[in-house]
Amino acid sequence: MKTLGFTYWQDGEAWLGYLDEFPDYMTQGSSLEDLRAHLLDLHQDLTSGAVPHVRRHAVLEVA
Repeated sequence: MKTLGFTYWQDGEAWLGYLDEFPDYMTQGSSLEDLRAHLLDLHQDLTSGAVPHVRRHAVLEVA
């Protein structure tokens, strides 16, 4: 099973977050579980080609 890192926070009654690999694409949910479901849908959209010109975050190793 693949794992995905995500960053989230609560603002009032809304739960906001984004996938760490795709920090430019935020989503929200009415609960943490709802947010997780939206993040999974977002991941599918971003990795399937449904969204053009997707920006990604990566780590570069410097010697």
